[in-house]
Amino acid sequence: MGAIGFYIGLPFIYLISIIPFPLFYGVSDFFFVLLYYVIGYRKKVVYQNLKNSFPEKTHEELKTIERKFYRYLCDLFLETFKTLTISKKEAINRCAFTQQTTDLFNKLNDEKKSCIIVMGHYGNWEWAGNTFSLLLKQQLYVIYHPLTNKQFNNLMYKMRTRFGNKLYAMREVMREMIKNRNEINATAFIADQTPPPEGAYWTTFLNQDTPVFVGTEKIAQKLNYPIVYVTVSRPKRGHYLVNAEILVNEPKSTKEGEISELHTRRLEEDIKKQPEIWLWSHRRWKHKRPAA
Repeated sequence: MGAIGFYIGLPFIYLISIIPFPLFYGVSDFFFVLLYYVIGYRKKVVYQNLKNSFPEKTHEELKTIERKFYRYLCDLFLETFKTLTISKKEAINRCAFTQQTTDLFNKLNDEKKSCIIVMGHYGNWEWAGNTFSLLLKQQLYVIYHPLTNKQFNNLMYKMRTRFGNKLYAMREVMREMIKNRNEINATAFIADQTPPPEGAYWTTFLNQDTPVFVGTEKIAQKLNYPIVYVTVSRPKRGHYLVNAEILVNEPKSTKEGEISELHTRRLEEDIKKQPEIWLWSHRRWKHKRPAA
């Protein structure tokens, strides 16, 4: 989308963001029909990912998950725009934190410990980040890839920082985290990106050889920040529930690959519980494991 296309689309984006929720998901249903039945966006990629991940499921079961995923994808896309105008009260109502989660982060804050959050493209991670800043005391930093389109990048930046979050560009994470060591904060890593095959940690994830970024593990070991695994489930449409647990207390005492294996296994468990709310359109398995 060029600058002209962005400015043409901007009023539509804001219109989506102010539609009342009772009508909002009706609009999303329209986009689902368009995306799934008319455009067929990445349907081959999604189905093949599902088939490889769940070889025990029938074709009918896979197609059911596929359709549910596309409905979720349309909801997620429009819900992201909703962050432009959503009220603080509605944000908290739509993305609640369990008591365990609040207690865990409050305890870390009281102990004056910064932490690293690991999570996946599961549920609505954008809403979870915004609600974090409304409910909890730590400064939250979210890692992001700057977009090539300057206008759209600025819009995403505005949405992600509206309630107090701050952003780290991917290539500046380590430097910025060291600079902010005297601050009690939490830094969120989305741990299911696709790294280059060389230098990645390789494991089996959803029945497939999968590379995992080692950067999260190396930073955690260097700074020795506790690692918190966060999951964002969807109990019903338009509502999310955030739950957190300590994954590793002392990263510096872990072996190579241990942290990567732990958060990969937890994400896999979550996906198996509610597979339709993971980002199946992502080309997660485009690389092959290098020969030994």
